[in-house]
Amino acid sequence: MGADKSAYSKIEKGLRALTVDKLQKMSQLFNLTTDQIINYDGKIPTEVVMEDKTAVEQIRLIQQLEEEDKQTIFKLIDKMLTNKKFKDFFAKNVATL
Repeated sequence: MGADKSAYSKIEKGLRALTVDKLQKMSQLFNLTTDQIINYDGKIPTEVVMEDKTAVEQIRLIQQLEEEDKQTIFKLIDKMLTNKKFKDFFAKNVATL
């Protein structure tokens, strides 16, 4: 949402009002309408499932993470891509022997 931890904590505790801008960002983040957030029924989702999101939506969600968490995800992706390239290279070169 672009709020620092202190501001976010105050919003959660009801000590600080949520701005319209933050409300709109929250609605995008949770894929809800602003009306659904304002008229919240008390049911908190237990998790965000990435499987049902498009690649663009997944990247948007990743971009909302803290920098350290984003770097961890990107390192994992780099490692997986490196492993895939190595396996592809190995399979191609073993096949030529």
